[in-house]
Amino acid sequence: MDTKFDRIEHNDVGTIRIADEVVAIVAGLAATEIPGVAGMSGGLVGGIAEMLGKKNMAKGVKVEVGEREAAVDLFVIVEYGVRIPDIALTVQENVKRAIESMTGLEVIEVNVHVQGVGFAEGKEEDIRVR
Repeated sequence: MDTKFDRIEHNDVGTIRIADEVVAIVAGLAATEIPGVAGMSGGLVGGIAEMLGKKNMAKGVKVEVGEREAAVDLFVIVEYGVRIPDIALTVQENVKRAIESMTGLEVIEVNVHVQGVGFAEGKEEDIRVR
């Protein structure tokens, strides 16, 4: 598996490497813990991976990581009835805080792309923009 390591820090003891996928996982988990976020939109590739039984914790997250900075794009599905601008702002703040505290990277932007609306269980399927 070819993992890209853009976050490398050298110290007296050795080197610390944080893979881009780790930053994406932190972002995805931070986004989905916000009430009103029904889930992440992984698109076709994410859907195929889940059908094959592989859970992708970085689903719906795109990160660009430099030596000291990160930019994040999140593709989310929100619950029906929530105020989308409020949820998106809370997601942005939580993702920024989580990445900065766990990795030491400065998050320069968190872009939230609302891809669909989820309904409560027993109702209709999620509606997604294609």
